[in-house]
Amino acid sequence: MPKIVPVDARGFDLFGDFIGLTLIKCENGHSQYVLEVSDRHLNPLRTAHGGATYTMTDSGMGAALYATLDDDELCSTIETKIVYFRAVRSGKLVCDTKIIHRSKRIAVLESEITQGGRLIAKAIGTWSIFKTREASNASSSSY
Repeated sequence: MPKIVPVDARGFDLFGDFIGLTLIKCENGHSQYVLEVSDRHLNPLRTAHGGATYTMTDSGMGAALYATLDDDELCSTIETKIVYFRAVRSGKLVCDTKIIHRSKRIAVLESEITQGGRLIAKAIGTWSIFKTREASNASSSSY
């Protein structure tokens, strides 16, 4: 049975909470995060730090995939490639993520960050899907 990802619930994604991410939607292998860019997100050039937008994609991918997992499964990033198209100084960023391929142990996801309909960044990531320790310990008894 797929897991439930709490939408707009503080405490689910602690780092996302720390930088100000808000999960708007998460269902059927798709998620949407929003970030209101403020001074705390700016780099020395006074544009949004790439780490803030990367975090949007990573959190978006994690949420989209997590919602499809069975109760005894977890997931983790293997790698992500991100391309930045435009600099942002302020305003609302929207990150839409979808699963583009999923097998039993690997998933590939795609995220697009937009602002007012303009493409800001695009990322593709590969994720690992694995059984939780409790489930694997129970099934690999040494008795």
